[in-house]
Amino acid sequence: MAKVLCVLYDDPTTGYPTSYARDDLPTVPGYPGGQTLPTPKGLGFTPGQLLGSVSGALGLREFLESQGHTLVVTSDKDREGSEFDRELADADIVISQPFWPAYLTAERIARAPKLKLAVTAGIGSDHVDLDAAIEHGVTVAEVTYSNSISVAEHVVMMILSLVRNYLPSHQVVLDGGWNIADCVARAYDVEGMHVGTVAAGRIGAAVLRRLKPFDVHLHYTDRHRLPQEVEEELGLTFHESAADMVPFCDVVTINAPLHPETEGLFGDKLIGSMKRGAYLINTARGKIADRDAVVRALESGQLAGYAGDVWFPQPAPADHPWRTMPHHGMTPHISGSTLSAQARYAAGTREILENWFAGEAIRDEYLIVDGGKLAGAGAHSYSTNK
Repeated sequence: MAKVLCVLYDDPTTGYPTSYARDDLPTVPGYPGGQTLPTPKGLGFTPGQLLGSVSGALGLREFLESQGHTLVVTSDKDREGSEFDRELADADIVISQPFWPAYLTAERIARAPKLKLAVTAGIGSDHVDLDAAIEHGVTVAEVTYSNSISVAEHVVMMILSLVRNYLPSHQVVLDGGWNIADCVARAYDVEGMHVGTVAAGRIGAAVLRRLKPFDVHLHYTDRHRLPQEVEEELGLTFHESAADMVPFCDVVTINAPLHPETEGLFGDKLIGSMKRGAYLINTARGKIADRDAVVRALESGQLAGYAGDVWFPQPAPADHPWRTMPHHGMTPHISGSTLSAQARYAAGTREILENWFAGEAIRDEYLIVDGGKLAGAGAHSYSTNK
């Protein structure tokens, strides 16, 4: 029998919900491109429930405990002597979400001799040291595509919010004011702007498709160029690198995974090459953007706005400068954790576990590391230091 250690964010401050704003979720038949939704043998939850917090337990408790496995669920992961560190010593499987990542560092992996599987409930496995996972024979898997559209919708929302100066204007209403000139002095139309994405994988491509009806000029850069028919359909301009692309763009959105080639990519030099007054959106990973370079660019006016929901570390400390810098639209890491997305990534997590316990192959598109090397989606999207 296995010990499964699951690290999830805390329940709502008002307690675990007993009712929800909506009674059901829309039916989504599948993902763009033909990939099927997760196909576990069972669910253990009702779609639309809060599954990503401690009490929700990703709907896994009955499934695991009925088979004799041990499930430990905690939100305590960062402090010295955390429950995560104590329980990790004899854990066989670790499950974590990008929104509340349990950082599986090389040191932690070395202290977990029984660890064989690390599952990301969602997408993005950079909180796992992939080099160490390869060295120690740990399989790393994630629920690819489960919340890609959720993140793409969040990107579009943030672009519109920044460009239209929505958040400060809403604050005027909350404060009882009617200061129209203050609201519109930083408000523009998106129409006609040049918008570029760094990476055009599942999320980046979905952002491009959602922006096309806004009559903008679309740009992208990616290590894998899109098919010519897709470029023609969406009217895309391809650039060999982010450095080549960003000088042309009024809005840049980052949709790339974090790995050695992207860490710190948006520093003073690259941001300085952008148009003055451009907007930068980052729902990918906080470490792709240099923290202090972003602050400097907003304070100087080089950037007109920065929005995203990814930070480093996560959760961000109370004194993180992105909380107080001017003209930002930051949220905690929520873009991929809607109740709709949770139903998919919880189901995908169960599918991965069912395969693992049955000795069956995990879907190739879910694999990041397997057999001592990058595999599946990991081989397509990541690089390592080795």
